[in-house]
Amino acid sequence: MTAPPFAGSIPELLGPWLTRQRWYAAKSAELTGLRRIGGLRLADPPAPVGVEVHVVRAETASGDATTYQVPLTYRSSSDPALTHALVGVFTHPGLGERWVYDGTHDPAFVDALLRLLAGGHAVAVDRADAPDAEGPREDGGHGGAVGVMQRSSLPAPGPARVLSGEQSNTSIIIGPDGPDPMIIKLFRVLHAGPNPDVVVQTRLAAAGCDRVPRPVGWIEGSWADPVSGSLVEGHLAYACEFLPDGDDAWRVACRAVERNESFTAEAHDLGVATAQVHTALASAMPTVPADPSVLERIADGLAARARWAVGQVPALAPFASAALAEVDEVRALHDLPDLQQIHGDYHLGQVLHSPARGWVLLDFEGEPLRPLAERLAPDLALRDVAGMLRSFDYASRHATVALPAGSPRAVAARVWSAEARHSFLLGYAEGGGRAGDEASDAESTLLRALEIDKAMYEVVYETLNRPSWVGIPLTALRRFTTRS
Repeated sequence: MTAPPFAGSIPELLGPWLTRQRWYAAKSAELTGLRRIGGLRLADPPAPVGVEVHVVRAETASGDATTYQVPLTYRSSSDPALTHALVGVFTHPGLGERWVYDGTHDPAFVDALLRLLAGGHAVAVDRADAPDAEGPREDGGHGGAVGVMQRSSLPAPGPARVLSGEQSNTSIIIGPDGPDPMIIKLFRVLHAGPNPDVVVQTRLAAAGCDRVPRPVGWIEGSWADPVSGSLVEGHLAYACEFLPDGDDAWRVACRAVERNESFTAEAHDLGVATAQVHTALASAMPTVPADPSVLERIADGLAARARWAVGQVPALAPFASAALAEVDEVRALHDLPDLQQIHGDYHLGQVLHSPARGWVLLDFEGEPLRPLAERLAPDLALRDVAGMLRSFDYASRHATVALPAGSPRAVAARVWSAEARHSFLLGYAEGGGRAGDEASDAESTLLRALEIDKAMYEVVYETLNRPSWVGIPLTALRRFTTRS
C-alpha cells in the first residue's frame, strides 16, 4: 500500500497516478481538473474482483483538455503480483477497504475484456443512479459499449502481458506462445469518431493485403461530450493477430548501425512493402485529385504547422523563412498523384519483420498531435515516405548525437543513413510508388517540403519529451534548408 485509505471520488484517486503514466499527454503542464464523463462496468460488484472502465476528462493549467480511458479493478485485499499496478486504496461505504489497480495489468480485467470482445456486454455506470457501484463515489457520468467481431469466436485465452514502452496506448498480448496469439490495443486517449487504427487495418485486411496483422475485433464505446453533454461514440480497443516472431524494425536497424552493417537490402524491401500498402489503400479507400485548390490547402497546412512549431520552440525561428519558402514552391506544383489514405505516423517503430511474412506495418492511428478527423482524410503518400526517411536518420544518429560531426562513427552513421534512404526510395519506386530517381521534379520538391515539416515536428516532440535528442532533427533542418 502506497497511500492511506480514503473515501473520495474517482478523480481524487486517479489524479496523482494519472500524471505519472507514459501515455499521459500533458507532461509539461500542471493538472488542474479531472472529472469523470463516462464509464462501463465489466463485472458486477458481487464478483470477487470489481472491473470498471472510466472515461475521464483532464484539464491543465495551459487550458488543454484530454479525454482518457482508465480501466480499474477493485480487490478486497492487496495482490503482491499487482504491486507495480497499484493506483491507490480507498474505503468503500459498503464493501470496506478496496485496493484499486490499473486494469490492464490485472488478469480479471483481461478476462472481462476478452468476454466483451467475444460478444459479452458491459453495463453503463452512472454514479447518480448507482450509488452502490464498485468504485469510489462519483456524481454524474454515463456511457455504453458495443463489441464488434471479425471472427465467430476468439482464440482460447492464454497468459497475458502488457507491452512495455508504448507512449500513447496500452497493448496487451494474449497467449504469445499459443497457437493463435493476439494483441489488444487499449486506446488511452479517446476521440469521438472512428479510430484510423481500426478503420485502416480492417479495410486493408478486407482487401487481401497481408502487410498488416489480421484483425480479430474491436470495441466501441460512448461517453458524454464534455462541452455539450450529449453522447459521442468512438473506439475503445482493437484486437488483431500477434506476430511472435516479428522483429521490430527500429531494433533491426539500430543493430545494423551498431555493427556497421549494411541495411540496403532491408530498406529496399521495406520500400516495396510501403508502396504495396499505399497501392492497396488507394484501392480500398477514397482518393482525392491533387488539383491546385488541394495543393493550396496542403501548403496552407504546412505553413501553419511551421508557424506553430516556431511558436512552440523558439530555437526553430532561424529555419522559418526557408521552411515557408519551400511551402511556397509546393503551391505551384502540378501532375502529382492523388491524395489517399496513408499511415500518417510512419517510422521504423511502426514496422515488424516476420520471417514468414516479411515487413508488416502496424499502428495506423496517425500523428498523435493531429486532430482525429484529419487522420482519416486523404493525404499525400509521400508524407509516409518522408516519415520513414527521417526514421533512418534517427536510427543512424541517435547513438552518435553527442559526437563531433567529423568523428568516424558520426561519418559512418551518415553514410549508413544515405544508403538506406537511397535503397528505400528505389524499392518504393519498384513497388509502384513515385519517389526517388523515378520521381518528377514536382515530387522531389514536395518530398523535401514534407521532410522539413516532419523535422520541425520532431524538434517540438524532442523538446517536450527527449531534449537530449533534439540535435538530430535540428541537424537535419540545417541540411534541408541549406541549398548547395
